[in-house]
Amino acid sequence: MLVAITLLEFFCGSLMFSYWLGKLVKKDITAVGDGNPGAFNLIQAAGVKIGLLGVFLDFAKGYFPLVYFVEQGYLPKSYIIPAAIAPILGHAFSPFLRFKGGKSIATTFGVWSATTRFRVSLFYAVVLALLFLIAKKLKHGSRTTTQEDAFMVVLGFTIVGAYLYLNNFSVYLLALWFLNLIIMIYKNKEKLATFYISLTDKQHEIKK
Repeated sequence: MLVAITLLEFFCGSLMFSYWLGKLVKKDITAVGDGNPGAFNLIQAAGVKIGLLGVFLDFAKGYFPLVYFVEQGYLPKSYIIPAAIAPILGHAFSPFLRFKGGKSIATTFGVWSATTRFRVSLFYAVVLALLFLIAKKLKHGSRTTTQEDAFMVVLGFTIVGAYLYLNNFSVYLLALWFLNLIIMIYKNKEKLATFYISLTDKQHEIKK
């Protein structure tokens, strides 16, 4: 049963709704922004209405199948890890795009909404909002770069790990968070490296 559920979850996650919506309106979302075939690039390429539909569908594929299995008792705590990480992996390494998927942000929100009844996903949303507000303040209202965005997404999710630990969430959810974080870092590795280099360069300039 667990293997079947995990495979189904991976399949659901691999459905690249945002990419297909872009194709439907004759927009190549991989040609805008950071080239990511996800919902946030769909907003840039096709507008807010289509983009928000993409966000919802990417969230939904992480949320609805998983919440059904959890609420119906098919996934006891010890089984939650493979089933919950599967849709995130599916989106990040979609076979429909030759295993070059998106960053799984919206799908991550869906998974954590399903596994914690929105508690952790809402916390993550608040943390991200605060980080982006701080970044805007530090940049005097200027737009953040994609590298800065990637850093804040990963930093925010790292803070989620501390929240899970301090609030005594199960070890299974901590393990799920750790795997999710690894995927998030991997999918953002180039931007994180660029962000680190730019930060180091600025420090050297200040010292001069």
